[in-house]
Amino acid sequence: MTEQQRATTVRWRIFAVVFVLVVINMIDRVTLSIAMPTIAKEFSLEPALQGLMLSAFFWSYALLQVPGGWLIDRFGPRTLITGATVGWGAFQAVAGLATGWVTLFISRIGLGAAEAPLFPAGAKLNSIWLSRKERARGAVLVDSGSPLGAAFGGVIIAWLILSLGSWRSAFVVAGLATVVLGIVSWWYLRDDPSEHPRINKAELDIIRAKASTGEADAQSTKRAISGRSYAAILIGRMSWAMINFGLMTWGPSYLAQARGFDLKQMGGATFVMFFGGMFGSLASGFLVDKLQDMGMPRSVVYKSALGVTGLGVMATFIALPLVNDPVAAVAVLSVTVFLLYFGSLYWSLPAILAPKDKVGVVGGLMNFAGSSSGIAVPIITGLILQVTGAYLMVLYFFAACAALYVAGTMLIDFRNAEAR
Repeated sequence: MTEQQRATTVRWRIFAVVFVLVVINMIDRVTLSIAMPTIAKEFSLEPALQGLMLSAFFWSYALLQVPGGWLIDRFGPRTLITGATVGWGAFQAVAGLATGWVTLFISRIGLGAAEAPLFPAGAKLNSIWLSRKERARGAVLVDSGSPLGAAFGGVIIAWLILSLGSWRSAFVVAGLATVVLGIVSWWYLRDDPSEHPRINKAELDIIRAKASTGEADAQSTKRAISGRSYAAILIGRMSWAMINFGLMTWGPSYLAQARGFDLKQMGGATFVMFFGGMFGSLASGFLVDKLQDMGMPRSVVYKSALGVTGLGVMATFIALPLVNDPVAAVAVLSVTVFLLYFGSLYWSLPAILAPKDKVGVVGGLMNFAGSSSGIAVPIITGLILQVTGAYLMVLYFFAACAALYVAGTMLIDFRNAEAR
């Protein structure tokens, strides 16, 4: 084929841009977790107050999920993504100027409010730019940025703190870099494929041809998600997020306090753990799309992939207290995070189960459930530590969350989507 006939790949570049934004999103989000041992000493914070501080982000993040989803459906993902990125970069920089725990707490609430629309907007782009055969890959390409951001966040923020000699300077530098990326996102993203200046007719024909197969009609006539499926999705996502945000917020402190890691070792171990999560996320999407292309029912594919890996997560948390060697413990946690991030598949559910004009709202509700766990789990973990003085019961709590995650996933009803 000639160059003029060959289809462009703008749709995948769109998701590459969102992937980068998610990476930066998570780097900014985990800065407090990495700096917490230092901040706790400077501000004299007890474990319970540390947990409250770590949860502050999720208060506004959870509250604005559904309104954010409505705004995405109303004004489009491009506007919301750009505003969110510039906003959270500004709050991240302001956090570096905090004079005490109260001002730092307020800056984290602002950070959560600004970040709220990003993932629902990614789900909306999934429904606009990708076909049903590509949606699992699109979802995990976006969500795989989360563990990669957590991985690089540990290394980058630890390095910035050591290099600049201050957690405050590290926060300011990270925030200003994010503002610049927000401006770049406005330049490249579009809400309608036909409006993108870099897409050619061949790719537009591919996108429109996919819609002409009947998918567009099926999408527009989808019934509302059943009450059972709504409950199952919310329970599954909430339980998954308990583990994910528990590891992100308290994982560095666990490595420092229970395994004796210094700041440099903690950053390296966090990188290894969450880098494995990125591969788990990507593997889940390509595996699910491949199995569906082979003719396996969507329900069987999703429930098998999520159920088996969820049970694996539960097993690793039960086994972790028996591991004495710190390096081996990091290896077990890396396997845990790899299996956990098969849960990225949840971000394809709004696009495949909801009517097209409700994808943003459904994504917002799902992320509300997950971010509610982000509010609760840092506080729960801090209280468990304050009462028991050790991480054993924390690990068993995460194992119980994994069991509930599997149970919720098994109850999702895919029958309304199997025909599409």
